[in-house]
Amino acid sequence: MSEHNRHGGHGAGHDHHAAHEGHHDGLGGEHDGPHGYASDKEAYLRRMSRIEGQVRGIAKMIDKDAYCIDVLTQVAAVTKALQAVSLALVEDHLGHCVVDAARMSDDDATAKVREATEAIGRLVRM
Repeated sequence: MSEHNRHGGHGAGHDHHAAHEGHHDGLGGEHDGPHGYASDKEAYLRRMSRIEGQVRGIAKMIDKDAYCIDVLTQVAAVTKALQAVSLALVEDHLGHCVVDAARMSDDDATAKVREATEAIGRLVRM
């Protein structure tokens, strides 16, 4: 279950249609409305801070000549944590951005599905 769902999901007192107009979609275009993760931004930032700490810990392990397998174990843990964040972001994107685009028009929906498919493709080729 994603961090998003554990903390009340889409309707837990968060306004997904707040004034976040005109965000870049990462592909050079504009995205109307808030990003899918907007209501869980703080949770995502906490997760990324934890991951950042883990990465710094790995660097310290390498600096102190830690055993290879111990370093690899920590790398695997960071990789798993990033994959969990990625999956939650995909869920939020599909549940918000793609659904909102589908409400706008078939062309918008097709474009957002293609964009999501390409992003998922990048994730599975990790």
